[in-house]
Amino acid sequence: MADASSLGNPFTQQRELLAGQALVLLDNRGVVELSGSDRLSYLDSLVSQDVAALVSGESAEALLLDPHGHIERSMRIIDDGSSTWLLVDEGQAPALAAFLDRMTFSKDATARDASLDFVTVGFFATGLADQTVPAASATPHGVSLVWRDPWSAVVAGGWQYASEDEHPAGQWNYAEALLDAHQVAALAALPRVAGEALDALRIAAWRPSLATEVDALSLPHEVDWLRTAVHLAKGCYRGQETVAKVHNLGHPPRRLVLLHLDGTTNELPLPGAMISFDGAEVGNLTVAARHFDDGPIALAVVKRSTPMNATLTVEAPSGPQPATQVVIVPADAGRAVDVPRMGKLGRVSRDA
Repeated sequence: MADASSLGNPFTQQRELLAGQALVLLDNRGVVELSGSDRLSYLDSLVSQDVAALVSGESAEALLLDPHGHIERSMRIIDDGSSTWLLVDEGQAPALAAFLDRMTFSKDATARDASLDFVTVGFFATGLADQTVPAASATPHGVSLVWRDPWSAVVAGGWQYASEDEHPAGQWNYAEALLDAHQVAALAALPRVAGEALDALRIAAWRPSLATEVDALSLPHEVDWLRTAVHLAKGCYRGQETVAKVHNLGHPPRRLVLLHLDGTTNELPLPGAMISFDGAEVGNLTVAARHFDDGPIALAVVKRSTPMNATLTVEAPSGPQPATQVVIVPADAGRAVDVPRMGKLGRVSRDA
């Protein structure tokens, strides 16, 4: 795909994409097909979201966690009545397909890497895009393979730590479609924008991504993924005990923040840039962009103990940059269940 400079003004690209007048080609994405009569119940037993009763054409989002509740993989899910399609980030499809196929045991479910069969495009479901892209999407079993991002609202069984009126995702109507390779030409009426345009809009919507916000120790709570990818009341799955304990009794050790970066330079900090407060390292920047309305912004993951009203310092190639925080996951996130403290066992009353 062409770089941003060859596709026009970056701010114009963002506006066109948001207005449904453009699309973004995500040709590095992967796709896994899960087939068989037990596919949904099998997938439901493994992932963090309740997908056992997913109906044909419905979209969902789920995480695959390790036994300690850390995020291993994320997937955007569509079922078409015959197969379940898992849309994943770059490089994820081969390993996910192999894992799913290895764990089936007696279930009627088969997984395969279908990445070469499709091209993924992203668009906002408004304007010309929502009329054009779904019509061109692949329909291997008669249902259009269009994934509608649930991020605009807290899904059933989910949880949001920020108050509803503070969250900017209410107007987030992003979608992704799977197209047969030859169908991309049918979308010539829609200009393509660079992936950086989508990054800027995603940052402004506080939308986490496996590719940028997740490392080997990430918990769903830390990046606000309980909103759409975790069902807190569903049955057993790998990592569920940690998810429940952190949410009900503890606090996530880190928290996602939006940063408003110093706009006096033309330089953006690089992914992974160190963030400090009062001379001590407190976290790392995950992704940064220039937004058409908000200016230079970024997402970052910082320690829970970082003061929520503190101005932070971000390392950049030309020197430190100040950054103000917008709290996404507050320091007191978790501890959702008030467990009364019990007296010491065996203590004898002196009044007895």
